[in-house]
Amino acid sequence: MSFSTEYDNQSRRFLKKQDKHISERIIDKIEETLKENPVPHNSKSIINQHNCFRIRIGDYRVLYRINYEDKKIIIFKIDNRDRAYD
Repeated sequence: MSFSTEYDNQSRRFLKKQDKHISERIIDKIEETLKENPVPHNSKSIINQHNCFRIRIGDYRVLYRINYEDKKIIIFKIDNRDRAYD
């Protein structure tokens, strides 16, 4: 049950602005963690949002939505933990 990942514009822009090693670390962790299990044990549900979760990668938060019908994970926001929920 493998899921594919898609990145929205905000997440792509964020990754382009970061140093290469930070971007690679975030992408590797997303692919490694979410591909087989879209809701790992360290994920948290976002309150008042249906099928929206977040995972922590160091000082960064990755907010994503799961589409079970299409087996897709849509990464809609990546940011520092202080600004991730604005």
